[in-house]
Amino acid sequence: MKVMVFVKATQDSETGAMPSEQLLTEMGQYNEELVRAGIMLAGEGLHPSSKGVRVHFSGRDRTVIQGPFTPAQELVAGYWLWEVDSLEEAIAWVKRCPNPMPGDSEIEIRPVFEAEDFGEALTPELREQEDRIRAQVETRSQE
Repeated sequence: MKVMVFVKATQDSETGAMPSEQLLTEMGQYNEELVRAGIMLAGEGLHPSSKGVRVHFSGRDRTVIQGPFTPAQELVAGYWLWEVDSLEEAIAWVKRCPNPMPGDSEIEIRPVFEAEDFGEALTPELREQEDRIRAQVETRSQE
C-alpha cells in the first residue's frame, strides 16, 4: 500500500526558519534508511505558505488566494510518499523519524487510493487511461 506521510507545519517552519545542520544530517540518515528498506518513493520539504497560493473553485470561477495561510498546524511543511505493507509498518517507521521541528511537531499518515478502491466507477477504459498516464509519468521521471 502507498501512504502519504505529511510533516505538519509549525510557527517556526511558517516563518521560514531553516533546519539546523544536525537535523539535516539526521533526516538525511533517516531518508537513506527508508531508501535502503525500499519504502521511500518520494519526499521533499516545502517552503512556508507565504510563498504559496491557493486556488478557490466555485462553479466555473477560480480565485487565486495568496499565502500565508493560518493556522500553521493545519499546513504541511514536507512530505514523503512511501510503499509499505501496512499502516502499522508506516507508523513504526514514523516513530523512528527524528523530530522534524525544533519543538513539538506532528506527522500525519494517510493511505493513497488504489484503483480497487473506486469499484465499478473505474471502468476498464478509465483503468486503461490511468495505466497509460502512470507509464508516461514513469518514463518522464527516468529522463
